Amino acid sequence: MATVLGFDFGTARIGVAVGETEVGMAQPIQVIQGEANDARFAAIAKLIDEWRPTTLVVGLPVHVDGTEHDMTARARRFANQLNGRFRLPVVLVDERLTSLEAEAMLREAGHGWRGRKQHLDAVAAQRILQTWFESSHATDDLTGC
Repeated sequence: MATVLGFDFGTARIGVAVGETEVGMAQPIQVIQGEANDARFAAIAKLIDEWRPTTLVVGLPVHVDGTEHDMTARARRFANQLNGRFRLPVVLVDERLTSLEAEAMLREAGHGWRGRKQHLDAVAAQRILQTWFESSHATDDLTGC
């Protein structure tokens, strides 16, 4: 059994989710607010100390047609920074439509606009991590294949 943290990277907020490989289910845990890198990475370090993940999963934003854009490069840089700072394997996962799915899930759960906005990034991170769990690559990423 291994713990995995998932991230929905944004310039103003980073959503975070956690899951266990044995169960294969992701849960949203928090939204890290703010743009200051020191504060962001301090919050991430605290989560890593608490959860002791073996792998980090970062959503890779791309256009619907799969082409990259400005946020794609930023998410890649964030993933590289995670790897460099915490020396954990980092896996990039296509995050197309995860924010829309997260918004729909929160709306269906009865959250109003403010509630959806408050939790959206963490639920998007949940969808990113769940996508990784459901992919055939999840086992390969953990075993190094």
